Amino acid sequence: MMILIIDDNEDIRFTIKEICSFGEWETCEASTGKSGVELFQKMEPSLVLIDYHMPDWDGLKTTKAIRELDDSVPIIILTVDERHEIADQFLQAGATDFALKPIKAPDLLSRIRLNLKIGKLTAGQKNVFVEKGIKAETLRTIKHFLYQQERPLTISEIQASLPVAYQTVHRYLNYLAERGEITVLSEYGSKGRPKNKYKIT
Repeated sequence: MMILIIDDNEDIRFTIKEICSFGEWETCEASTGKSGVELFQKMEPSLVLIDYHMPDWDGLKTTKAIRELDDSVPIIILTVDERHEIADQFLQAGATDFALKPIKAPDLLSRIRLNLKIGKLTAGQKNVFVEKGIKAETLRTIKHFLYQQERPLTISEIQASLPVAYQTVHRYLNYLAERGEITVLSEYGSKGRPKNKYKIT
């Protein structure tokens, strides 16, 4: 599998290349967002790592440009900025995950493996998505979030952690349940209707 690294810092690109080599992935690299998008079109990588802070084209603009070319390739943002509003902007632009700088090899390896797995699961489903009103990037965001959870969650709990409306989360969970990709657990309290909780299968 090929991983595209887009970062203006040569030392960081070298470090990431070494980490990817350990994970037995091939890499290609670009020092600017614009050249990264051009390389993306040539190499068609399985995953893209993008630095947030770059001159000219920053990580957000680069993410949007790649999403216009490909709506399913996993995109991991490299950043030192942990602000929630920044994360929301990137998720809405089509990013799938984040890795904080300074980069820690075990964390980055884990995130690459997880996103490659999800990318493989969602690739080639574009026609189905169109028919059911499902967007690949939103589906990927919800599945990625569920993969990271250790316990089943309600729709409200999922919605509270993602920049996605309650009704949208509900529609996507139904889609995943139809495909057998999540398990729906009904919890019966002392009164009222049972509460459904969801976990990835």
